[in-house]
Amino acid sequence: MASVFRAIFGYLFLILMVRVVGRRPGKQITPFEFILIFFLGGLTLTGMVGDEVSLSSAFCQIITVACCHYAIVWMRTKSSRLARIFDGTPLRLIDDGQYRVRTMQQMRVQEADLMAMARDQGMKGIEEIGMATLERNGEISLVPKKQK
Repeated sequence: MASVFRAIFGYLFLILMVRVVGRRPGKQITPFEFILIFFLGGLTLTGMVGDEVSLSSAFCQIITVACCHYAIVWMRTKSSRLARIFDGTPLRLIDDGQYRVRTMQQMRVQEADLMAMARDQGMKGIEEIGMATLERNGEISLVPKKQK
């Protein structure tokens, strides 16, 4: 039974750590961040398994983590407040052609990241971007300025 509680704690702790570390678009995750994610998972696994290395203990932990995940997903669908806590809210990075520097610093998004994404969508510079939003899932949405 202790392994089940360690699995619950480990899963919830990893969710907390991912929220603390922040969100970045999947295309912009650096090799360092990939290593950090896998390392945190490995460390958590080591703490969850402890001295119990039986197959039944592993199954119990896997089922426990799956149930925790299902419960959190269910709670997110029932409460927009919990969804904001677990997933965050969309954040504006560029508003009317102006960088929101503080938000970009907090989310660790650089101007070069936004410009690379803009070029991917055929925009040549910030003057062509009306709005850029860091979405809850970590993707960046760019909306071009309306032509006059």
